[in-house]
Formats: sequence, C-alpha cells, structure tokens
Amino acid sequence: MEATNLFYRDPALYDLVQADSTSAAACKNLIERHAPEAASLIDFGCGTGRDMVLLSQRYSCVGVDLQPAMVEHARLVRPALDVRLGDMRTVRLQERADVGVCLGNSLAYVHDNDGVSQVFDTFAAHVRPGGLLVLCSPVWPVLREETMRTEIVLPEGVAQIAVTYAWDLRTQINTMHRVWSLPSGIEVEDEIHRRVLFPLELERYAALAGFDVVAMEDETGGELVGSSACTVARRTR
Repeated sequence: MEATNLFYRDPALYDLVQADSTSAAACKNLIERHAPEAASLIDFGCGTGRDMVLLSQRYSCVGVDLQPAMVEHARLVRPALDVRLGDMRTVRLQERADVGVCLGNSLAYVHDNDGVSQVFDTFAAHVRPGGLLVLCSPVWPVLREETMRTEIVLPEGVAQIAVTYAWDLRTQINTMHRVWSLPSGIEVEDEIHRRVLFPLELERYAALAGFDVVAMEDETGGELVGSSACTVARRTR
C-alpha cells in the first residue's frame, strides 16, 4: 500500500489531509447507542492513531496496523496510545474487547474472499461474546466520468490534486488515480485499489464469523446515500 498511496509514504501528510474526518465521531456515536456499557476497544487498521485520539477519551484502546511507517508515526506523535504492528488477517493479541472497530478504507484493501474471511475471523477472536463490531467501509463504488480537481493547503504551500475513478464490476475494485502537483513543482502520481463489499456481502461475512448486523448507516448517521457506510454487528457466538 505504501508503494501505491502517497499518504502511506508520508504519514504526516495523511494526518494533515484527514484532520477533519468524521469517522471516529460517527463510530463513537454508534457505540454509545448500541453498547453504552462498553469500556474497551480494539481499532484494526488504526493508521497513525488519529481516530484513536477521540475514541481513547471514552474507551481503553489498542490499535493495530499493518504498515510500519504508520505505526512508527503514531508512536512518535501520539506516544500515549497503544499502537501495535500487525496484519488484521492473522494478528492475535490474546485479548478481547467490548468493541472492535475498523474504520476508513482498511477493509477495502483486502481484495480476495479468503482474506476478507480471515479478517472477520480476527474480529471474532478479539470481540467478546455480546460485544460490538463497527465497520466503516465502501458499500458502493464512486462512479465519476469527469476528473475531480481539488486543492489542499500544506505547510509549504498549496497542492493541486486531480482525481479520476474507474470501476471493475467483476472484481468489485474501485480504482482512484491521483495526480499531485506539489508546491515544490514536483508532480506525483498514486493509484489506490479498493474492493467494495456490498451490504448483503458484509452481512454474510459477519454471520459466518458469528456476528449479527443490527444497523447500517452512512457516516453522518442517516440513510445510505454515499459510497461508504458504518455497519454495526453484535457478536452472538
């Protein structure tokens, strides 16, 4: 992922661009609604620990991420957090929490069916019976024919970004291609491949791992209107 995504090669840039993300707040609201008694949480695919900052205000948190650069950055800038290196397909922490969360696009980077099943087995191994699983992931592709253009303000100036999308229905891979025009004059390209799991697919994987889906909402807490949703499931066995 570091080779294809500029954010993962530059965790500080990731933190800067994602500073206004609402995923953690939406996740916290869902937990408070469905498991108000929850006290402990494991964040799978925690990245730089940005979301854990908010979640740790309410819960005892452990974070896991596959990418060494992200974990190293998290430990450097957020030393109070417990962030560990691990692959969420295979990691076993030998502990269970009241809640497991997987936010952003972490699940979408697992493209094969066996890998997705392994991830849900990991969730089941770390969420106590009766506990909650909260996933925020793409449930519908971004379908745009035109190039999207945006800009972000960096400490060294303004970066211009041109974004195009492609959708492969057979593989369910949504590809985002970005061209960054950085303030230094350098142009950088990256290409991110995310697998879309449709709502009924998510329910099937959850059920096979011992979870029952109890809610599915967009990240603002309303009906599904965007490409991503928050899925809430309770572990029943």
